[in-house]
Amino acid sequence: MPANKVRQIEVGGAQPYRVEVGAGLLGRVRVAERRAALIHPEDLPAGLVEQVQQTLNPAVTISVPARDACKTLEVMAGVLSRLAQANLPRDGAVIGLGGGAATDLAGFVAAAYLRGVAFYTLPTTLLGMVDAAVGGKTGVNLPEGKNLVGAFWPPKAVWCDTDALNSLPPAVFREGAAEAFKHGLISDPSLLERVLSPEFRPGGPLLEQTVADAIAVKAGVVTRDLTERGERAYLNFGHTLAHALEGVTQQALAHGEAVGYGMHYAARLSRALGGADLTAHTRAFLRWQRPQSLEALGLDGLTYEQVSAYMARDKKADSDGVRFVLLHDLARPYLLRVPENVLREEFAGWLSDLRTRE
Repeated sequence: MPANKVRQIEVGGAQPYRVEVGAGLLGRVRVAERRAALIHPEDLPAGLVEQVQQTLNPAVTISVPARDACKTLEVMAGVLSRLAQANLPRDGAVIGLGGGAATDLAGFVAAAYLRGVAFYTLPTTLLGMVDAAVGGKTGVNLPEGKNLVGAFWPPKAVWCDTDALNSLPPAVFREGAAEAFKHGLISDPSLLERVLSPEFRPGGPLLEQTVADAIAVKAGVVTRDLTERGERAYLNFGHTLAHALEGVTQQALAHGEAVGYGMHYAARLSRALGGADLTAHTRAFLRWQRPQSLEALGLDGLTYEQVSAYMARDKKADSDGVRFVLLHDLARPYLLRVPENVLREEFAGWLSDLRTRE
C-alpha cells in the first residue's frame, strides 16, 4: 500500500508517539523490543491474532475474556503471572490487540509488570481506535464502578488497521461511533455529519479520514493534559451517566451505547443550564446508533436513585462532589457541579425522551 494512504497523527508530551491509520497495518507492525507478550480477547477473529503472531513472533500469547469481562483485578493477576512464567524481561513489551477493554487491560498490565514495560496498542474496533487505544489511560473496573483502578501509561505506538473493522457486526461498529460523535460535539463539529453519513462504514470512503480526525481531537487534548488535570476531562462528555448505566446493568449495556445515552442526558443538562439546545444532535445519533432499549435490558423501571450512587463515584468527582462535562455550544465544553434538582428533573425528561424516540 502506498505510504501516502496511511494517516499519521502525532501525540506529544513527555512521551511522544505516533498513531497510524490505514488498511493492512497489522502485517507491517514492528516493535523495537526482542521479546513481547501479545494480549487479545478470546472472541477476536483467529485470523487477526495469527497475522500479528506471524509479524511479531511474540514470546507468549494470552487470551482474555471478551469485552469488559477482562477488566477485573482477577484477570489482571492471571495475566501478570503468565508474563512472569514466560520470563518476560524488563526490556520486553506488552502488546494489546483488540477492542477498548482488552487494550485498557493490556496497558495496565504493562504499567504494573516489573514496574513498567513498553506498551503498544493494535485496536481492532472503532471504539478502540478513536478512544481507548490513544491517550495512555489504562485500567480495570471494580464492582463499585467503571475504571476505578488504573494508571496513565502511554503506548510507544498505535496502529489502527481499518481492515480489522470489516469483521465487526454493524451494531459494534455503531457502538464505537459514539466516541467519534462525542469528539464532534466537544471539539470538531465537522465529525457530526460525517459520522451519521451512509459513507461512514467499514470500507466506506469517509472511514479512514473520519477515524484519523476523531483521533486527532483526542491526541491534541492528551498532548496538553495527559493526567486529566484540566481539559482532558472534557473527553468524558456523556460518560458520567454512561458509566452508571454500565454499572446498573453489570456491563450488559455496551460502553458505546451507554455513551450514546449519556450524551443525550448531558445535552439536556447543558440546555437546562443555559447552553445551546444540542439535543437534536444527540437524538439524531441515538436514532442512527439504535442502542439496546432500557426495556430489553430489564430497566423499564429505571430510577434516578439507581444511577446516582454510581455517578457519585465518577472519576471527575472531587471532595465537593460530582462534576459534569457540559456544553455552552458545539466545541465549547466546560465542567460544572449540577444542582441535584436539575439532575433529577432532566433524568425524568431523558427517560421520557427514550420512551418516545423514533
